[in-house]
Amino acid sequence: MNALLPSPQLAVLRRQTDPRLEWLCAQIARNCFLPVPPSELHFIGDGDFRAIGAEFLRHFVRLGGLRPYHRVLEIGCGVGRMAMPLTQYLEASYDGIDIVLDGIRWCAATITPAYPEFRFHHLDIANGLYNPDGRIEGETATLPFKAGVYDFVILTSVITHLRTADTERYAAEIARVLKPGGRCFLSLFLADATARTGIAKGTARPAFRDGPEVELLADPEHPNAAIAYDEAFLIDRFAARGLRPARAIAHGHWSGQREAENFQDLLVLEKGIGR
Repeated sequence: MNALLPSPQLAVLRRQTDPRLEWLCAQIARNCFLPVPPSELHFIGDGDFRAIGAEFLRHFVRLGGLRPYHRVLEIGCGVGRMAMPLTQYLEASYDGIDIVLDGIRWCAATITPAYPEFRFHHLDIANGLYNPDGRIEGETATLPFKAGVYDFVILTSVITHLRTADTERYAAEIARVLKPGGRCFLSLFLADATARTGIAKGTARPAFRDGPEVELLADPEHPNAAIAYDEAFLIDRFAARGLRPARAIAHGHWSGQREAENFQDLLVLEKGIGR
């Protein structure tokens, strides 16, 4: 039997208010029967695969308002770290899309046979970090889904690797595929005044370069490695597409200036009725 959750994740689960969700997330986090991708496919970051997925399921429900009957689209689904726990929660359908073909192949071969309503799609968009030889430029990309069909869109640590033109294109496509009243959940780095203080002091991780720009880069030679956005700028760009904050931003501790459960900032946007 797997060990219990590492203490930070377990503490987070214990503090949530719905005992049914707490029980589910705890079971997912230590369920050794839920498959984990091989180490060579862990291009999405380190950490406990099951525990991180369980932690984000809690965020989707508690902060984002995800419900079992929602149709979900995940942009940047990687190797199913978010999809796997969602198989234990969703009663409706899920579509995952990613630019890394190997990850999509693993998900399609491992998850879809057991959960046919979970579908995975490859989109060959160029990205300097994850898919440098991609055929499609991000600023012109179109998601292969109909308009107004999804209740909930997920992007965990995706905007953190996108330059402004690509981010604005994704904002437009997210607004197109969401139903009116639908929500988009993002984890990302937002540079407000507090975070910029940490960046200037050198307490932020990643160590972004301080400056007046709306994009702050951790490594100018490899700009897609990690990007923080000026908070007001990013909120404004999504608002221009009819996507506005549904609740207060749950700022993370990445800047070294805040105490928080989450590392990155968690932003929930909602598509206005009539958009």
